[in-house]
Amino acid sequence: MSRAAFLDRDGVINRRAPKGEYVTRWEDVRILPGVAAAIAQLNLADFRVIVVTNQRCVAKGLLTTAHLESMHQRMRDALAADGATLDGIYYCPHETQPACSCRKPAPGMLLAAARRHELNLPESWMIGDSDIDVAAGRSAGCKTARLLSGTENAYGSADVVAPSLLDAVRQILRWET
Repeated sequence: MSRAAFLDRDGVINRRAPKGEYVTRWEDVRILPGVAAAIAQLNLADFRVIVVTNQRCVAKGLLTTAHLESMHQRMRDALAADGATLDGIYYCPHETQPACSCRKPAPGMLLAAARRHELNLPESWMIGDSDIDVAAGRSAGCKTARLLSGTENAYGSADVVAPSLLDAVRQILRWET
């Protein structure tokens, strides 16, 4: 079985939209500095890299699943051009209510990816920028990393706390050796 690094999308791979707004067009995607290098390091360390992202904007009718999947393919291509490979992208298109099994903090996307890619969840990591991401990782049995913005305090239940994906990956790789 393989190990994985599960990555949240908004706030980890690309810049998060302003509060109450959504990234609904490729033109609004801004991949964060160091992301391709971080993913490439994970690839070299034999981690499967899998995106798990809540995309409530689909339920709100702000974009179709086909458009979302097209955006994800463009993100995949842009990262690949910089030497970074994504092994899968899972998304929850549902509204917050009624509750579903895939919307984080539920672990459904991680569990589905684990079945599909034959992943060892206790050897895997969930990397996100919210308590919801950490909770999903914990529920799936993964180790967790939390990215903090400059305005947050470095507390919580994550195994690793870092200011960026690249810094989190460096800490994870030190932890794993």
